[in-house]
Amino acid sequence: MRAVAEGLDPTSARVREAMSDAPLYVYEDQEPDDAAALMAEMQIRRLPVVDRQNRLVGVVSLGDLAHRLDAPDLAGRTLDEISDPAGARG
Repeated sequence: MRAVAEGLDPTSARVREAMSDAPLYVYEDQEPDDAAALMAEMQIRRLPVVDRQNRLVGVVSLGDLAHRLDAPDLAGRTLDEISDPAGARG
């Protein structure tokens, strides 16, 4: 999405042209509240999940917080903060 938003041709652009310099992530053994807090603070809806050897093991999304963890209030609060244009990154 970033490549297209920045006007790059997605058929010829290299991944390095659109990737994050310092990607955010959570560890697989962290609490859902940790992922939600990071999502809210950085106003993002998805986070890579890594093991303690920093190997990718999955991705957690806002929807995962709501459905799989049966925590709709946590997901709702997080969505409110993500959607706030005056959020931490603003």
